[in-house]
Amino acid sequence: MRETRIDIDLHGSLAEIAAEDWDACACPESADGGRPDDPFTTHRFLLALERSGSVGPGTGWQPRHVTAKMDGETIACAPMYAKGHSQGEYIFDHSWAHAYERAGGRYYPKLQIAVPFTPATGRRLLTRPGLEEMGQSALVQGAVQLAAENRISSVHITFCTETEAEAGDEMGLMHRLSDQFHWLNRGYADFDAFLADLSSRKRKNIRKERKQAQEFGGEILSLTGDAIEPEHWDAFWRFYQDTGSRKWGSPYLTRAFFHEAQETLRDDILLVLAVRNGRYVAGALNFIGRETLYGRYWGCTEHHPCLHFELCYYQAIDYAITHGLSRVEAGAQGEHKLARGYLPSHCHSLHWIADEGFRRAVAEYLEAERAAVDNEIEVLTSYGPFRQERREEQE
Repeated sequence: MRETRIDIDLHGSLAEIAAEDWDACACPESADGGRPDDPFTTHRFLLALERSGSVGPGTGWQPRHVTAKMDGETIACAPMYAKGHSQGEYIFDHSWAHAYERAGGRYYPKLQIAVPFTPATGRRLLTRPGLEEMGQSALVQGAVQLAAENRISSVHITFCTETEAEAGDEMGLMHRLSDQFHWLNRGYADFDAFLADLSSRKRKNIRKERKQAQEFGGEILSLTGDAIEPEHWDAFWRFYQDTGSRKWGSPYLTRAFFHEAQETLRDDILLVLAVRNGRYVAGALNFIGRETLYGRYWGCTEHHPCLHFELCYYQAIDYAITHGLSRVEAGAQGEHKLARGYLPSHCHSLHWIADEGFRRAVAEYLEAERAAVDNEIEVLTSYGPFRQERREEQE
């Protein structure tokens, strides 16, 4: 019986990999022309990051994409980057880096299997259907071997699926839990049906917020596909710059990324804009998956009461209900989302650390952290806005 040979290759750019080979692993479910489960690991999205200069030289995100081939065919791939910092990841390991370097180690560079700047759960170890076990194992072994041979401190796989987390745990990787707030569609016919699931006080509060938001003095546009035009990106770039300068110091995405989005990603995008007196004054950028709407960015040039909640959360729920999507992921952090129907959900990541002593210390920390996250989710869910009988169903 012939021994199966799998060849591992590294690539300094996604342009080196044919889109059909990558997407056969990243989104085989869209081969019939439908939507991918999520657009973030598609060839077009990751290539847009590179072409726009959002990742690459000078950004601290240097592409080192990994592919696994068998008999000349790509059977698995992963978006991997050599990282010179821990920015734009949303699974925070700054304390690990500081501790390791105080002890005399060199934490950076590290290897990150992730979608840059995107705290959205999805497959990270991308394989052709039916080759999951073989492909995932080859990718993990390849990344770990690369790190070990080049004295790189660690490998991190962030916002992976629960299934991948279980597989990684069996392969000896360390499993980390965190949480986000997600809205779940329970077959609602319309927004009022969703509100009927809430306690009276929370229901009244959301209606009040929506009314306040609608009184900003303009109209709200929901745009996708060819309805999105370059002028809309000019407006959104202003919003994004404002938010980025306040939250991160400088925006992660370049202006060129939004040009790439117009050219190759607009069918994956829902852009919600508020227009007042002929001017765009606020906006929210969402990406559309097969079953999920992903809220990503928000910004404004004028402040109006509750407009943020309307554009980011309530318009997203409206869209999900209208289009039969099962959930809305509203991005990282934000306990204020709880009162608006977004409940805490687990997020998963996997980690490998070369130094045995440091690995042992991190493993002990992660064990305690997992218990704390589970407890936090239980407590937060109990404070959710849903009626008592609905909370009991959720438990």
